Amino acid sequence: MAYNEIDGVLLVDKPQGITSHDVVDRVRRHFNLKKVGHCGTLDPMATGLLVLVLGRSTKLSDRLISEDKEYEGTLCLGVATDSQDADGRTIETRPVPKLKLDDIMQAAESFKGDIHQVPPMVSAKKIGGQALYKLARKGKEVEREPRLIHIYRLEFSDFAPPHVKFRLLCTKGTYVRTICHDLGQKLGCGAHLCQLRRTASGSLSLAEAKPLDEIVSLSFSSLRALVKNPLDLQLPLV
Repeated sequence: MAYNEIDGVLLVDKPQGITSHDVVDRVRRHFNLKKVGHCGTLDPMATGLLVLVLGRSTKLSDRLISEDKEYEGTLCLGVATDSQDADGRTIETRPVPKLKLDDIMQAAESFKGDIHQVPPMVSAKKIGGQALYKLARKGKEVEREPRLIHIYRLEFSDFAPPHVKFRLLCTKGTYVRTICHDLGQKLGCGAHLCQLRRTASGSLSLAEAKPLDEIVSLSFSSLRALVKNPLDLQLPLV
């Protein structure tokens, strides 16, 4: 089978309700490409910047994954879920205390800088060769080693109980839904992530991305105009 050949970086605005792998599969199949990968998973609920690497540029995957990430999102106080986001099953409901935005910001101070974060059970992280979410589906919970992450910035705005909006700049591998869950525990009422949008990955911005449906409506020649040359991004091919 003859594949179309193209090398470079493609910035996709991922829609809600599909996996990052689904995005890769749609682009690969539509344009008949042999090699397509993504650089940093977005959960099905999340939208925004998904960086794809095509052809020889798949060699840059590890480097691009390691970039810091920026998000905008909304958390919901008073409800905790098993997945720590809105896709999960409600496991606890508590009254939301009379909080002010300053109370939330003060509680969030301990989440800034270097912190150790325990990965959620409902995640693709593997322990003993098995994905945690598969164990969670069987009702099993296993011990997870905390891992070091860094939160550069965590800002809150537009507090309309029980919802509060936030902006986050963090290192790779940060579970944003776990930050929401842990903050809810600290506030004494529980919380979960109800909306998330990735706005940047390193120097790459959502403003440069195109919606997935728009991309897969293009011809192969039109795709070339969207694909960025790694040399222009100061990411030389190896």
